[in-house]
Amino acid sequence: MKLGMVGLPNVGKSTLFNSITRAGAESANYPFCTIEPNIGIVAVPDDRLKKLQDLYSSEKIIPASIEFVDIAGLVKGASKGEGLGNKFLSHIREVDAIVHVVRCFEDSNIVHVDASIDPIRDIETINLELILSDLEIIDKRISKTIKSVKSDKTLQKELDLLNRLKSHLNEGKSARSLSISDEEKVIIQSFNLLTIKPILYAANVSEDYLSNDGNDNKFVQLVKDFAKNEDSEVFVVCAKIEEEIAELNEDEKLLFLNDLGIDKSGLERIISASYKLLGLLSYITAGPKEIHAWTIVNGTKAPQAAGKIHTDFERGFIRAEVVSYDDLMSSGTYNAAKENGLVRLEGKDYIVRDGDIILFRFNV
Repeated sequence: MKLGMVGLPNVGKSTLFNSITRAGAESANYPFCTIEPNIGIVAVPDDRLKKLQDLYSSEKIIPASIEFVDIAGLVKGASKGEGLGNKFLSHIREVDAIVHVVRCFEDSNIVHVDASIDPIRDIETINLELILSDLEIIDKRISKTIKSVKSDKTLQKELDLLNRLKSHLNEGKSARSLSISDEEKVIIQSFNLLTIKPILYAANVSEDYLSNDGNDNKFVQLVKDFAKNEDSEVFVVCAKIEEEIAELNEDEKLLFLNDLGIDKSGLERIISASYKLLGLLSYITAGPKEIHAWTIVNGTKAPQAAGKIHTDFERGFIRAEVVSYDDLMSSGTYNAAKENGLVRLEGKDYIVRDGDIILFRFNV
């Protein structure tokens, strides 16, 4: 999974990125300190993997991973070259979802580019720049398709969709809010639009509002209401606290979080929210060599899940031996789970569930 991080300057975006990826992107109290996109790859925390490693005496653990892309703080007019310009938006056209970091804290020592705290104004500023950037892409695509449709009439559907999209975007609406058919969904994916991507809002609060999930923070409530209207996800985070957590070992981190009255770090919150937003889950392959977590979309059938490991597994799929994580751990060993009738043989129509431990049988 690949997530792109956007936000206005001085909202805590790069501080949060640094903390959750430990990638060391420069962070300072002035705009545009992040000159090139910073990329960090982090492991998805999953307590099940260590317990499975102990059970199987596995040599290593390979967790699922997320790639974060942090780009320079955007400003009004970015799509037209203001600030450091539109080139940064191109860096997030390949991501699965966009994490929009929104400032929900007051601090006179950290300047806001618009001189006041207003998360909805900030969201709309960024959204407008994404829309304007998409319009530029759409205009180019329309010009190209008009020429091509003369010799290839099958492109008329694409041209019609492009014109509908242009009208929709010109109304200040995101591409993801346009009502489209399944066939049009396939076409629209090739446009690589920013506003078609799911949005995850990171409400950055001060430490005082972290333990109650920002429920007493008027700015957070505004963001939650806004996100609800567009079916987006919100998670509350304190970038300053995450910066401190990043310096601690696992035991120290747990104590620190307990003292704050919270049970999850910012990384765990962002992963939980992004999995929910994108409809993702993890299944696991286990053995003496390795414990490996694989991320798939909810609703994926066994052969396609096998294809995540290798295309041959999908092509030659015979069956899957499946046991749930809970059943395996309660049984104590894989053989005991088998004797208890908890290991199932599943065929091509089986829909994989989160926490399934799977052994694929295939022949090519």
